[in-house]
Amino acid sequence: MTTAPVTTAPAGWPDVERLFGVRGEPSRCWCRFFALTGAEWNGSTPRNRKAQLMEKFDGGAPAPGILAFRDGEPVGCFVVAPGHRRSGVAAALLRAAVGHAFGHGAAVVEAYPVDPALRPKAGPADLYQGTLKLFLGAGFSVVSDAVPGRAVVRLAAHS
Repeated sequence: MTTAPVTTAPAGWPDVERLFGVRGEPSRCWCRFFALTGAEWNGSTPRNRKAQLMEKFDGGAPAPGILAFRDGEPVGCFVVAPGHRRSGVAAALLRAAVGHAFGHGAAVVEAYPVDPALRPKAGPADLYQGTLKLFLGAGFSVVSDAVPGRAVVRLAAHS
């Protein structure tokens, strides 16, 4: 595992495409799972989902997300590359994402992290949304725990 510093920047399409690659869950999802209905998801292909995400990068609006970089290579967007996990990438991304959201007028940031203490078998396909410990450490508060093993957390802009 590398210990080079993590930097963050608004996401650019070429780096997103490079990070998501051609294998693994990111190359199938393209950040569309929570943006589509069940029927839309089932009726789409990875190619369709990639095209839908690419449309978000129109150049005129703020970037739709934040990427983490190490040594100039994209290593995370909450989907953290395996060789860079547990090394501060997610915390750097969370700080940058909160700053990005508040900087563009968000009043509240809400997230749905996993609590590994309650879901010990949670793997990368679950943990990409972050852990409860990560969000609590960043000042978020739990507002609901209605889904077993997953919390709803919020951070207000004035916090």
